Amino acid sequence: MGLILDSSVLVASERQGKNARQTLLAIAGEIGEMEIGISVITLIELAHGAARADHLERRTKREKFIQEIVTALPVYPVTVPIALRAGLLDGENQARGTRVPLPDLLIAVTALELGYSGGTSNLQHFKQVAGLSVIQI
Repeated sequence: MGLILDSSVLVASERQGKNARQTLLAIAGEIGEMEIGISVITLIELAHGAARADHLERRTKREKFIQEIVTALPVYPVTVPIALRAGLLDGENQARGTRVPLPDLLIAVTALELGYSGGTSNLQHFKQVAGLSVIQI
């Protein structure tokens, strides 16, 4: 069993001034012995946030945080099975009138494909993904 982290967890921690090591230790303290990873989509969202930093010092700090996360955790790609499953779930959700933003859906489906849970502070989106065990962090 493992956990795929949503960017909401990492962004909140970085904004609190924690480095990657502190962040991951805190998460491990909450979830216990469990493999932790991220989707490449989470990495895209973190890089986007670094690029939008309002000054160089903050951007540099965010880029360092990203490098520490990439060094510490496996980064899972969007594979063909993930893409197909995400498309299927998105179609089913929209047919029922439910919309999960594509980045969150891809992160959630990465967790599903690995047999992992999703770790997020964004319960609204992740709870809408059928079959996903969601852990609020």
